[in-house]
Amino acid sequence: MANDREIKRRIRSVTNIAQVTRAMEAVSASKMRRAQAQVLATRPYASKAQEVLSFLSRVRSTLASDQPLLQQREIRRVNLLLITADRGLAGGLNSNMIRRSVAAIRTWEQEGKEVELVTVGRKGRDWMRRYGPPIRAEFINIGDRPGSSYLGKSGEQLTSHSASVAPIARVVIDDFSSERVDAVYLAYTKFHNTVSQEPVVQQLLPIVPLEDLPVTMAPDYIFEPDAATVLNQVLYSFTEVQILQALYEAIASEHSARMVAMRNATEAAEELIDDLTLSYNKARQSAITMALLDIAGAVNAVQAK
Repeated sequence: MANDREIKRRIRSVTNIAQVTRAMEAVSASKMRRAQAQVLATRPYASKAQEVLSFLSRVRSTLASDQPLLQQREIRRVNLLLITADRGLAGGLNSNMIRRSVAAIRTWEQEGKEVELVTVGRKGRDWMRRYGPPIRAEFINIGDRPGSSYLGKSGEQLTSHSASVAPIARVVIDDFSSERVDAVYLAYTKFHNTVSQEPVVQQLLPIVPLEDLPVTMAPDYIFEPDAATVLNQVLYSFTEVQILQALYEAIASEHSARMVAMRNATEAAEELIDDLTLSYNKARQSAITMALLDIAGAVNAVQAK
């Protein structure tokens, strides 16, 4: 058994760790509340945008068939847009997302398709650099609010939506439009609630209709300035919205997973402190008993003389 000094040192060390994890839990809880409000507020718009995209992909007019984002062709090359966190300490969040992405990549490779990646976040990028397919582009430090506004150098109000999401969308859209790839898939962690996050891999391009989508939109539209310009802008913008919503989902999932992981770590540290305190008391009691026995033995030896 370790002596009381070593046990006391371990108690102090674990107590410091518990303080850190408790502080990280509080920070993650605050960020999680903002991220959860953000993702719930934007989800209806993103869902309606996906519905509009699906409806437009059903249009069989010559105008729609000329749009590059609606082109259906044989899939030989696949681009996977992988969204993970920049930091760890979030339980199994990143590993689950990477595992799900790897399963999809292996399936495509077994079908004879070439796969390349566009990564958002350090964790997915670092893993795929070592074990995954080639990385076409990488983006890090997106931040917790990729759709919020900020001030530019000259004081004008800008939006980080253009600064962070547009370059990501431009890479995957240009690669698909130029036929560098035949399909683009989006991999992200979908937020359900504080304790439940689901890794998802879904097709982003080409835009395909949803099978269960009810036809509730008017069949005819009046376009201004012209139909081709409007349709092209709508397809691009709504595709960008899908990527932005995936980022919001991943951010909310990250903070929720980190808060739960830090809470579990704090509880584990407190249980360890209780065990170490019990061991410390036992060691102290044993040392006191041994000291008393030594004193009693010395007294008996003196009296015997």
